[in-house]
Amino acid sequence: MANSPQAKKRARQNLRRLAVNKARRSRIRTYLRKAEEAIASGDKDAALSAVRAAQPELMRGVSKGILHKNTVARKMSRLNNRVKALG
Repeated sequence: MANSPQAKKRARQNLRRLAVNKARRSRIRTYLRKAEEAIASGDKDAALSAVRAAQPELMRGVSKGILHKNTVARKMSRLNNRVKALG
């Protein structure tokens, strides 16, 4: 257990930050799930719009430090390739 005042404050900050990051991660996963479902449905227009909506959320995750930029680049690349394949 934290004993010093700064350790106690840091523990409080960590709890708040955990809640914020958890909400952001959940939001990103929701957008990814919508994109996956749109691709699975086979409707190219819906899939394209879902992927385009997911991209800014993914990049926001990078800028907030939740996801690594290479992870996001890989996910976006794979989503775009799957949308192209619907052709």
